[in-house]
Amino acid sequence: MKTLSVVIPALNEEKAIQGVIKAMPKKELKSLGYHTQVLVVDNGSTDKTSKLAKETGADVIFEPRKGYGRAYKTGFAAAAGEIIATADADQTYPIETIPQLVKLLNKEKLDFITTNRLDGLNSTDVMCLRNKIGNGILNLTCRMLFSLDLQDSQSGMWVFRKDLLKDLILKSDQMPFSEELKIECLYYKKCKWKEIPIEYKKRVGEVKLRGWKDGFYNWVFMTRKRFVR
Repeated sequence: MKTLSVVIPALNEEKAIQGVIKAMPKKELKSLGYHTQVLVVDNGSTDKTSKLAKETGADVIFEPRKGYGRAYKTGFAAAAGEIIATADADQTYPIETIPQLVKLLNKEKLDFITTNRLDGLNSTDVMCLRNKIGNGILNLTCRMLFSLDLQDSQSGMWVFRKDLLKDLILKSDQMPFSEELKIECLYYKKCKWKEIPIEYKKRVGEVKLRGWKDGFYNWVFMTRKRFVR
């Protein structure tokens, strides 16, 4: 049986982490021929995130070096699967759709699937107006600089083949990692990819995004990435 690894970065997500792990569609993935490895990368939590993740059946890796991108790099290195899926630890992403995404990846012989949170997003409880505007600016910048028809350059739910990680130049250890991974795979490596709309949900637990500060940092990083790889 093949293995699919689900990598979940986590920082103080004790309110949500068990819900994410329990929603993992292991039976559906098994029917597709995949054993599911759930990897929670604890990025320095001071609450019960790791304890609760272990109790719910996940493998927990500790990464003391801070950063969203750093946590993903550590998780990817430890992933045993031929295919890697990702999600946040706050219950915002539809974990239950992973089998459908895996089937699409294999049926259409894709290398990378990214998701679009913004399609049909209306409620300010899910994403505030400030974040919608910020995402719009970043998406427009991505399309202008890289000619990528991405509707959501900042989405953090992906399904891709692990072999794709070879030879990528991933410099960011912080929030820009999400856009950088897509730019490396889709623009520089020119892999076969697709973007799929998903239902984005209201987060459980404390919001950690720093609003305009993180958005501006992502914009600067993306712009520099176009001219200095």
